[in-house]
Amino acid sequence: MTAIVIEHVPVADLPPAWRAQLSQAADTLVTVRIEKEEQAKAAMPASEFVTDDPAFGIWRDREDLGDVQGYVRQLRAPRYGRDGARKDST
Repeated sequence: MTAIVIEHVPVADLPPAWRAQLSQAADTLVTVRIEKEEQAKAAMPASEFVTDDPAFGIWRDREDLGDVQGYVRQLRAPRYGRDGARKDST
């Protein structure tokens, strides 16, 4: 979620519609938090996983590998057990 937080804003500097919703004096300082509404989340199927991490899925489009998941599993095998726990390197 993206949010903008502005602290110590005088009520008198707020837009008229916002001031109308507050019962504070004009010289009162407030904190304004503006968040982007997340409408895309409701439209997205619950089973679909989305991430902003650029490294996520880097192996997915490799045409030179027949079984990408198997290849990555083989790369990780010396370091990780089947349960995902890190193997002791000593």
